[in-house]
This record gives sequence, C-alpha cells and structure tokens, in this order.
Amino acid sequence: MLSHPHEIFLEVARQLSFTKASQTLFLSQSAVSKQVKALEEHYKTGLFERLGNSVVLTPAGELLYRKLLVAKQLQHELHQEFSALSPTFSPQVRMVIGASTTISLYVIPPVLSAYLQQYPNTQLTLKNRNSENILKALLEHEIDLGIIEGIHKVSNVTYTPLLTDEVVAVCSARNPLHQQALVAHDLLRLPVALRETGSGTLAVLEEALAEKNIKLTDLPVKVRLGGTEALKNFVRVDTCLAFLPRQAVMKELASGELVEVPIHDLHLVRHFDFVQRKGTENNMPYKSFVQFTRRHYSKVE
Repeated sequence: MLSHPHEIFLEVARQLSFTKASQTLFLSQSAVSKQVKALEEHYKTGLFERLGNSVVLTPAGELLYRKLLVAKQLQHELHQEFSALSPTFSPQVRMVIGASTTISLYVIPPVLSAYLQQYPNTQLTLKNRNSENILKALLEHEIDLGIIEGIHKVSNVTYTPLLTDEVVAVCSARNPLHQQALVAHDLLRLPVALRETGSGTLAVLEEALAEKNIKLTDLPVKVRLGGTEALKNFVRVDTCLAFLPRQAVMKELASGELVEVPIHDLHLVRHFDFVQRKGTENNMPYKSFVQFTRRHYSKVE
C-alpha cells in the first residue's frame, strides 16, 4: 500500500501544482506542503524545485514519481485480483476525468452511473470544458483521461474511438428557414449563431465548410456563445440558424420546439475519442474505465 504522503506527492507531481493538488485531494495547501516536506526529510533530498508560482520535479523527484507510478499500477492490479477472490474487499479509488461539454451533458452521465454502481468505492471527479481545454488539461497533467470531439490531433496523445455523432443545423419552429431547401453557400446570407473557439462542434463545422471553400469569417455570425445549452437556449428565441450536436437537441426536435434544417451538401459527422498521454494507456483504473465505457455503448448501439 502506498503511504498517504506518497499519494499526496503523486498528485502534486502529476499536476505540478500544490494548489491544484490540494483542491483535487480536498486538503489545505499547508497540509499538502507538510506531507511533501516530510518525504523530502525522509529521502534527505529535495523533490520539487519552486520557481515562483510553479514547481518542477528535481532528478530525485522524477525518480520517485516514476517508481510510484509503477507501484500505483501494481497496487491497483493487486486490489482488482483481491476483489475477485474476496467480494468484501473494496478499497477506495480516485479518478479525475475531463470531458467536452456535449459529452459531459448528454453522453457520459449514464455510463458514469453504471460504472459507479459496479465500482461503488470509486471517487470520481468530472471536469467539463470545451475539447481544446480538455486536451490542454491532459497535456498539463491536470487530468489523466479525457473524452473530446472533433479537433485536430496532436502527436503525443493516444486517441481511442468511443462514438460518432452528427452535428445538425437547427432553428426555432417559428423561423421560416426550416421550410427552405438549403445548400452550404446559402449560409453566406443567413444569420448564424456559433459556439466559441475551441469547441469540437465548431471545429467540425469549420472543417466541413473548408471543403466547400467557405471560411467561418465569411459567415454573417450574429453571436458566439460558450456552451451547448447557451446556444440552444438562444436559438429557441431568435431567428438565427445554429449548429448543434444531435445528442443535445433530441428532446427539442421531438417536441417540435426546434426544427432541423437540412443543408443538402453539408454532412457534419464528428467522433468522440478518449485521449490519454502516450505511455499512460495501461494505467489503472483508467484502462478499465475506457473498456467499461466502450462495452456500455457497444451494447447501446
């Protein structure tokens, strides 16, 4: 079993921040600092170098971090095997996951519920941001697993497919637009409401328009809104056309509150992917969560 000070050191080393580690662990920053200092006294060497408001690992800290990651993995495997032998053995596991807005609101809640029912001693934190910021959080070690959509891939990240989804053009049921037959170039004359920069939904639209030699800057954009719900609520009461994930507007389309507007030469499909830093794909419990989630949605489909 890893000691409490070692668990705290792991979190500080993962995030390279005493402040963020204390927030994740629900401890005061002074308590986190005290435990790290105790380890430094134990090992007779510094584990972090303080650089203003940030910290970096010393060579000794990097060594300890690498070894503790291996120990953490072995500990999790041991716990899993003991749980199979003894159903009453169920140690607490902590997970921090990040997901883009659409996924957090409409895709992942059912699987989180099912996962926590099967693994009730899991303490799970879900961070909700747009896809670009989830990827940034992953690369900055704020999270160890993310689920994102429709943005350009980077070389030091592993992408594991989860689902595909469609982005559709919608408008208010009171808007006469839904009675028209549209093509992509019609968007050059129609007021549109869009998501903010960094949104996976926006990235998919931008990529599809580029194939038609249309830039986002060519569109008469009336407003940009941060978040799916904000955009959905705006288009309900306005005359704009908006592009939203089908997953996000299924209820409104079924009730007739929003209406899908077909754009015959514009088909917007995007992929939801798990993202992990390369080399961490087999780390538990995240590996088991990825497998569980993929099995869950394969049954749904």
